[in-house]
Parts: sequence; C-alpha cells; structure tokens
Amino acid sequence: MGLCGIRVPQNPRLWIPHHFHNNTHMRKPMCTAISAAVSSPCVKLKLGKRWREYQGLHNWEGLLDPLDENLRNEILRYGQFVDAAYKSFDFDPSSPSYATCLYPKASLLDRSGLPATGYRVSKHLRATSGIRLPGWVHKAPSVATNSSWIGYVAVCQDKQEISRLGRRDVVIAFRGTATCLEWLENVRATLTKLPSTGCGPHMAVESGFLSLYTSETDSCPSLRQMVRDEISRLLQSYGDQPLSLTITGHSLGAALATLAAYDIKDYFKRAPMVTVMSFGGPRVGNTTFRKRVEKQGTKVLRIVNSDDVITKVPGFVVKEEEEEEAGNAVASKLKGGGVPRWIQKCVEDTHWAYSDVGRELRLSSRDSPHLTGINAATCHDLNTYLHLVDGFVSSSCPFRATARRILR
Repeated sequence: MGLCGIRVPQNPRLWIPHHFHNNTHMRKPMCTAISAAVSSPCVKLKLGKRWREYQGLHNWEGLLDPLDENLRNEILRYGQFVDAAYKSFDFDPSSPSYATCLYPKASLLDRSGLPATGYRVSKHLRATSGIRLPGWVHKAPSVATNSSWIGYVAVCQDKQEISRLGRRDVVIAFRGTATCLEWLENVRATLTKLPSTGCGPHMAVESGFLSLYTSETDSCPSLRQMVRDEISRLLQSYGDQPLSLTITGHSLGAALATLAAYDIKDYFKRAPMVTVMSFGGPRVGNTTFRKRVEKQGTKVLRIVNSDDVITKVPGFVVKEEEEEEAGNAVASKLKGGGVPRWIQKCVEDTHWAYSDVGRELRLSSRDSPHLTGINAATCHDLNTYLHLVDGFVSSSCPFRATARRILR
C-alpha cells in the first residue's frame, strides 16, 4: 500500500541489477564478512523442535540482533503471503469485480506468485466498514463499497513442509488499505473501549480498525465472525496435532492481524500458539490492551522501518515507566487533594495515548545502498520491508553485501 491512496506495486521476486548503487557514499558501509549460510537468503532450513522459539515463545530473545537466519527466512516467507493478498486483490474501480479477490481459493497462491508453498487457501476473508454514507454516494461504487476482500486463511497440507516446520501451520494474511472507506476508517484515530471484565483500566483500540474488524451487513458477516468460524473449523480438524496460528499483515493489515490475534486467544480458551508477523503496522491500542495481549501469551513481532511515518501514528506513546510515574504522582497528590480532577481524567482516559505491542525488529531504508528515492510511499511499501529484512544483519552491521533483493 502506498500513501495518498496510491498502491505501490508489490513484487518480491525482482532482483536489482549490478549498476543500481547510487549515492552509496551517503550510506553506511555494507558488511562483507558474512557467513556462507547468510549468502542464500531464501533457503528453507528445517525448524524442527525449535519452531516455538521462532514463533516467539521467548519473545525472540537472542534472535533479532544479529538476525537469526532461520528467523529471517520465516519473516520473508510470511511477508510473501501478505504480498499474495495484494496481488490477488482487484484494485481497479472500473472493474465489475472491484474490491474482490481475483482468484479462487484453489489457485490463489499459485496465481499470485507463490507456487509450491505446501499451503492451501481454506477461506476468503472480507472486512466491512461501519461508516454510513449518504445515499447519493452510492452512485459511485468505488467510494461506497462497504465490504471488501481483505485476505485469506491458508493451511499447510504438505507432509514434507509440515515436517520442516515442526508442526502444521495456519496462516491468516491481510493486505493493507485499498478502498475509500478503509482510508476513512484509518483516520478515525481515537481510542474506543473494548468490553472488559473487572474494575481496572479499560482496554481500548483504534476506532477505525475495530470498526473494520467487527462491522457487518445483512449480506456479509463481520471479519471477526469469519475468522472465528474458520478457526473453529480448523481446530476441530487439526486440534489434536502440533499446530500454530500465524497472522500476518502490512499497514492496515498489520493492525487487523493484531486485533485478530487478540480476539482468537480471547475467544478460544484452548487456542494453539498464536503469533503475529506485522509489517509497517500503525499503533493499535492502549497500554491496557498491550498488557492483555502479553498476558494471553500472544506473540507479536513488529517489523518497523524507522523511516516509515505510518509506524509512528496514530496518537502518541507514553512509555510504561513514564506512565507509572505520572500515575503515582497523581495518586500521591490526590491524597492531599492537590490535583484537579481534570488532570486525573487526562491521565486515565485520554483517547490518544497508545502503546506499542510486542517485540520490535527495527530497520532503516537509509541503511540500504539500493534504495535511493527515499520518500513516505517507498518507506512504507511492503516491498521495501522485505528488502530490508533480507539485508539486515545487526545493529552494528546494518546491511549485508550479499543482499540483492529489492521490490519495486
């Protein structure tokens, strides 16, 4: 997804030519002393009994800096599932199939450039906007499309791939913003409270993302209901096997992936391990939401480009230690009656105080010698993210000389 409603084409299999090395004098030097194993970025290595570690069991401790090669390959693999969601979507407003999936389930992965994955698509997913537009707008279908195809569920069915992965994996992949109503939902950036038990602080998430996840029409169930129904069916079929749910998305899709992961763990009391691979995702919820996600055992890996403005919105982030200090200061002064009620209200009930969820893998467009036109759109592009993942080595050696993947 590009900015301003313009989609940047996704092509994760384009390799850059040798001459594409402009402005390298402005970049950090690339690392050349890299092991042979790193020089083959797309080799599928056996995960075996360590699969839970790569799914975040220990919050990817020791795997991110330097970036573990198995983890790199897994991040790239899940990123390609997101790319397939982009390539399967009809972006043409003049098309009679606008905002639907171009391909049937049986051929979606093959026709979107992902043959021989070992996965089969089991369910198409749609998201519905809760925004109600005036009647005259419906004369413009590209504006008034309430429900749009947003992604899919795919299940690993190949025995060799299941053996390599160490379990049967279920992928839920979401694309980023594409329709006018999705853009309108994106800017509904205030926090909305979620139903909560107990008397503690309320969980709250971004209003527009929640609307796209929970809204429904007479003819289309909500994305939440579709996800629940399909996961319920898959748990009945495969629940007695080693199983993982990996939810991945880019931009808006990353936000929906986080909401879906929270919802699955909350709704299914015996859910398997749930992991989110988030590319260029905006902030989703407040501190209480983040703590609830962590308490569930949901694992979230946020892949962030430090040059990508979308990862810095909406709202603002109050670090937990700052939040606790502010809360303690308010509490101590309240005992003496010295703080006005409105200050306490701002601390407790602000609709703009967000908290980043999960573990972060921070990258930068400026570290790649192959990215010369750094702007808001390219920094947010999924293709850029996969290129940066492919090239990243460590914080002290940010880009490897053998990295050749670039996505236009």
